[in-house]
Amino acid sequence: MTRHASLKPVLAPAALLVAAGLALTACSDGGGKPSAGSHSGAPALAVSGAYMPQPVGDLAAGFLVVKNTGKGDDELTSVTSPLSDSVSIHKTVDDRMVEVKSFDVPPGGSLDLARGGNHIMLMGIKHPPKQGQSIELDLHFKKTGAIKVTVPVKAANFQPPATP
Repeated sequence: MTRHASLKPVLAPAALLVAAGLALTACSDGGGKPSAGSHSGAPALAVSGAYMPQPVGDLAAGFLVVKNTGKGDDELTSVTSPLSDSVSIHKTVDDRMVEVKSFDVPPGGSLDLARGGNHIMLMGIKHPPKQGQSIELDLHFKKTGAIKVTVPVKAANFQPPATP
C-alpha cells in the first residue's frame, strides 16, 4: 500500500465536511446571517420613511417604517446612535410614552414608528442636529442583526405624506 492510498479513508470524510461547510456558507451574506430569502422562514427587512423632527433641547424622536417581505418574523430589540448614549424604543399608551424591550416585525407586515405612536427616543443628545442635516441610527434585530439607517432631520412640525 502506498502512502497516498492510506490517506484516502481519512481524506474522504474531511473533504465531505469541507464541501458541507462551503454549501452552508453559500446560504449566508458573509457575515454569518442568512441573506434575504436564503431559506423559507427568513425575514427580509427594508427601512423607509425615516426622519427626525429637529430637536429643541436634548431630547429627540425618530420615526420610520420597517417592512418585512420575508416569510419569517423578526424583532427590533434596540437602537443605538453616535448622537446619544441613551436610545430607547417606546410605545404610546393612553397618551403616555412607555419604554419597551422590543417590537415585533411580522412576516409580510411592517413596524410603523410614527408620531403619536411607537417611536425611537434619544435622550441626552450630544449636539442637537439642525434641519437639513442627517443622523445615523443602528437598528438591532434579533434575527437580521444591525441595519444602519441615515435619518434626515426635518422641521420640528414636519408631517410625512399620508400613505394610501
